Amino acid sequence: MTGRGRPRKAKGPDTQCVEGKTRLEKLKPVSLPKGPENGFAEEKQKRTIKEQKPKARKKAVHFEEKPCVQSSCEDKTTKSFTEKTNKHQSTPTEITKACVQETKACADRDETTDLSAEKTTRRPKDSPKPTKVKKCGGKAKSPERNSEEVMKVVQPEATKFATEASIKTTKAKKCPGIETTTKKQPETPKPTTKACVPQERCEDKVNSILNKTLENLKIKRDDRSGAAEVINTIVKTISMHLKQNTQCFKEVEELRTGSYYENLKISNPDEFDIMLTIPVDRVKVNPFGDDGAYYSVELKRGKSPLQTFQKTNTLSASEMLKEFREEVKKCVKQFPEWEVTRKKKGCPAVTLITTVQSTTISLDVVLSIMVKSSWPPFTKEGIKIDGWLGTKVKKEYKQKPYYLVPKHEGNGNVENDGVLAKDTWRVSFSHVEKAILKNHGSEKTCCEKAGAQCCRRECLKLLKHLLNLLKEKDSSFDKFCSYHAKTTLLHACSSRTKDSDWRRSDLSCCFQLFLNDFIAHLEAGVLNNFFIPTQNLLSGLNQLKCKSLARRIREEGENGFPIFK
Repeated sequence: MTGRGRPRKAKGPDTQCVEGKTRLEKLKPVSLPKGPENGFAEEKQKRTIKEQKPKARKKAVHFEEKPCVQSSCEDKTTKSFTEKTNKHQSTPTEITKACVQETKACADRDETTDLSAEKTTRRPKDSPKPTKVKKCGGKAKSPERNSEEVMKVVQPEATKFATEASIKTTKAKKCPGIETTTKKQPETPKPTTKACVPQERCEDKVNSILNKTLENLKIKRDDRSGAAEVINTIVKTISMHLKQNTQCFKEVEELRTGSYYENLKISNPDEFDIMLTIPVDRVKVNPFGDDGAYYSVELKRGKSPLQTFQKTNTLSASEMLKEFREEVKKCVKQFPEWEVTRKKKGCPAVTLITTVQSTTISLDVVLSIMVKSSWPPFTKEGIKIDGWLGTKVKKEYKQKPYYLVPKHEGNGNVENDGVLAKDTWRVSFSHVEKAILKNHGSEKTCCEKAGAQCCRRECLKLLKHLLNLLKEKDSSFDKFCSYHAKTTLLHACSSRTKDSDWRRSDLSCCFQLFLNDFIAHLEAGVLNNFFIPTQNLLSGLNQLKCKSLARRIREEGENGFPIFK
């Protein structure tokens, strides 16, 4: 019946779109009360509509809070999705697009239904607007419950299809509320860049140059034995002369130090250092200056042959060295092949030269006194080998005596507390340096036949050779000596303590790090004595020359050491 007499019964709100609100959620028909009178049907219907408007509003909100699970839109979308999947076996991307299109169509129908519902219900002006689902980008957000139900239907089909097709996953736009499951291929590792290949080749080339240089720096066995025989003969003769013909130096003892006896000599066995030491007991040692490297010595009461050289309670280093030099010259007269060179200012040694197999050999005979007491306080923060060689080894070294050589710095007539600079002594730990460099590994088997080989000594040899070559090209670098390189190595070994940090196979890398250490010291103008941290070994050198040498060394490293070729 199409008239207005009898209204239609409203169906339950059992339809809901997968992305939007219930289609009949906003359009709730109002049931008219049943009555026998047909004449008053129209009037009662109007009155009932007015009375039931608030109730329709409440029911619409109630259905929005508790939406139904299934909808005709959902059925249509799922059906369309399934048909397309079975018919065409399309890709996951196509499936997703179909889902999006169906969802958009459903959303458009929802908007049309919203407009018709508003016209039909004709809510009062004062009543609040019914809550609408917020839309983002023209698509309505579906409730979570609907999403879960849709996933149960769609996900197995998509998963099955993806498994059968075995198609690689591509990024696709996801249908809101629907999750498609596809197989994800494992990520392929990024290819290694070819930039490291030239670097490896460069390192191999540098390694080859350095190893070839080290091979050329080796001393031949015949040259070594010939030079050693000549040196041993003259040293033994001088020692015997002092013991037999002098009263002051009759207790002299030999102490062989220097690069030759540390196995650090390069190229030719042309330089040797021998310390002739005289032990002293009961002495008072006072620092001269602030750096802790120079000291004045006072012999306490007792019978000592060195009392002859003590003036005003100070053992005169200059007077003692003068007498020592005269005795050495007397001894050398019986060896015409040896010549005593002129004394150098501030040098504690008597230098002798001779020629062996067309090679000029120089021998520095150094006078020293051996102090059998605890080391000076300035050495407290020095010799940091705890993490490298161990605290026990450090303790053993510090229990040894130390040596003082007759050397001063600057003008010898400078006076400090009544003591002239030329009468002072410089502390020496050359015997400890020799012990450290000969037993340099954190492991006891380092550089032994059965142990791993390190490149500590090789790095020092290369730097010494580099310095010599640069000094030949530029005489302004003459004041830089091998002791600067040795001190840098001791500091470097204390900071890189493990033998694995100095692998022989990593020579080029280790040598570059070692050069960087030396360059840093030169640029800063600071190279602290390894045993006396308060003494700066670069303090007396021109800072511009230090930076110039650092620049030259850096250039050599960057260009692959052309100076070695």
